[in-house]
Amino acid sequence: MNAWRVAWAVAAKDLRLAGRTRDALLATAFYVALVLLVQGFALGAPDGRSPGATANLAAGAVWTALTLASAVAAGRAFSAESEAGALEQLLLYPAPPAAIYLGKLLGVLLPLLLIAAVTLPTGLMLFGALGAGQVMPWPGFFAVLLLGIFGLSAATTFYASLTVNLRAREAMLPALAFPLLVPLVIATVRITSVLLSGGWTDEAVSWVGFLLAFDLGTVVLAAWLFGYASGG
Repeated sequence: MNAWRVAWAVAAKDLRLAGRTRDALLATAFYVALVLLVQGFALGAPDGRSPGATANLAAGAVWTALTLASAVAAGRAFSAESEAGALEQLLLYPAPPAAIYLGKLLGVLLPLLLIAAVTLPTGLMLFGALGAGQVMPWPGFFAVLLLGIFGLSAATTFYASLTVNLRAREAMLPALAFPLLVPLVIATVRITSVLLSGGWTDEAVSWVGFLLAFDLGTVVLAAWLFGYASGG
């Protein structure tokens, strides 16, 4: 059976379920909004801060919220099958385990991208990083957003498969995934901050190269190990 057809079938099933219930999408969006609001109140108004400091704070707040949200979104990736007792049947499906992983990854990635596309401009505006009359490199922002969310989704989806059968899976998922995600978060924060401060620079390009390598390495390794990790 064609692996890509299986991946799209698994993704389409998850997306249809998410579209009907909307519980995971609404929970993730609410979580992102809550994290941004709490950080906004804690850090205060941008008055008196330098543009560079404001850019760093805004980038850090946005990507902190999205990183935490990725764990919430991925935590639902296998929950439907687990709650229905159908997880074993999914893993026994006559298809490469990597195809099932890719389907689950797409099911997490697409809703999270939708939330992130709203979160990025909203968060930057909330923290005063969008200067009046300043031209923002939006194509660059959304390219980094795609790379960052892909990496977050790839890692958290894999660790969701490891923790789905654990009693404390809500706690174990971030505990396992977040240490691996530290380099990715640093890269996305630095690129976003550099783009806010001075547009595309050599530093931003080098961080983008790192992001590409991180995403590729994560998805290849996770797809290869998924069959062993899930017991399939």
